[in-house]
Amino acid sequence: MKKTLREIAELVGARLEGDGDIVISGLDNIDGAGPHDLTFAVEPHIDAARECKAAAVMLPEGVENFPKPAIYVEDPRAAFAKLLDAFTPKLHFETGVSTEAHIGKDVKIGRDVVIMPFAVVDDHAVIGDRVTLYPHTYIGQYAEVGDDTVIYSSATVREHCHVGKRCVIHCSAVIGSDGFGFTTKDGVHTKVPQVGNVVLEDDVEIGAHDGIDRAAMGSTVIGHGTKIDNLVHIGHNCKIGPNCLIVAQTGISGSTTVGHNVTFGGQVGTVGHITIGANSVYAARSGIIGNMPEGVFCAGFPVQQHTEWLRMQAAMKRLPELYKKLRKLEKKLGKNE
Repeated sequence: MKKTLREIAELVGARLEGDGDIVISGLDNIDGAGPHDLTFAVEPHIDAARECKAAAVMLPEGVENFPKPAIYVEDPRAAFAKLLDAFTPKLHFETGVSTEAHIGKDVKIGRDVVIMPFAVVDDHAVIGDRVTLYPHTYIGQYAEVGDDTVIYSSATVREHCHVGKRCVIHCSAVIGSDGFGFTTKDGVHTKVPQVGNVVLEDDVEIGAHDGIDRAAMGSTVIGHGTKIDNLVHIGHNCKIGPNCLIVAQTGISGSTTVGHNVTFGGQVGTVGHITIGANSVYAARSGIIGNMPEGVFCAGFPVQQHTEWLRMQAAMKRLPELYKKLRKLEKKLGKNE
């Protein structure tokens, strides 16, 4: 695709400064952008953008004396994402069910679906309109997949699970794996049947190799609009609220309730049977060991206020120096005694 800078500015509602007739043929990051590309920059990368090779740069309002043609928007990241969608060629698949797919008994399939070779839709499953199932996906018995959902290769939606509308499930994710429930007697572990399911509400995205465990009874729920990165584990009977962000390698233990708009950085871990308040942020590698209030920004293990954690980290860097001073004081006191 090729568009003039003026056309791009109109597309995203941007203010143009410089030559609007420049033709843009691609989008790239600051380091990779060439003389026919558009890139974007926010702090602290604006100085680097001044020196880049891009034909033009998308910037936040307020940047002055920029040496290149530029378009100004309130949120460059969001506007650039819109452009990425416009400039990326759309994949096209013929609608219909491949003759090499397996469709079980009493399956209900909606309109304009794409079910590719070697996909398996088991007995009594329900597939909504415009659903795309890539090769080697498995949809279990009595499972339901909502309209406009895309499920990529090797992903599994197990029996009785419900996937909402416009969801995305990436490769090798498992929706409805058994919860980790056992009783132990005389050193022998006996499995507790996991007879619940998983409910993904609308507009949920599940990353590659995620495991979302089915409830022992009832439902494990992932709320509307929540986005989960790759390699995340959600334990059985968890209730994850709407519009959460859960970053890679996070583990949320069973029966944890998470409020809306909570962000977990990479490798966050929790104990089970706790409640985590809404509108909160937990920095990478936080360890959450108890109930948490709403609206906090926390870090560390055990988790604490982020500002306190920063002070503690700064103090820890001085420990070797403080230890030497303490040893000297001990020697001086010893001599005086």
